[in-house]
Amino acid sequence: MKKYLLTAKFEWTEEMMQLVPEHREIVNSLIDEQVIDHYVVSMETQTVWITMNAKTKREAKSYLSPSPLYKHWKVQVYELMVWDGQNYRLPALQLN
Repeated sequence: MKKYLLTAKFEWTEEMMQLVPEHREIVNSLIDEQVIDHYVVSMETQTVWITMNAKTKREAKSYLSPSPLYKHWKVQVYELMVWDGQNYRLPALQLN
């Protein structure tokens, strides 16, 4: 499996608000299946960032295509080479 960053730009509408519960069910399922690592939305920039695991870019897109919000998104997918952060480190050792 490779790791991908999917970015999606959107313009928020009232119609989209009605689609959020169904969309969240799909996202939550993908998180539970360990397909999605991180899911982040900024209403300020109207952008979604999703890090996910997939074999190809096409497969990464296909995971989210069932979402009712997908048709409102302008999606780009990037393969990641390095992914690191605090959550991927061992906890700091504390001596008693």
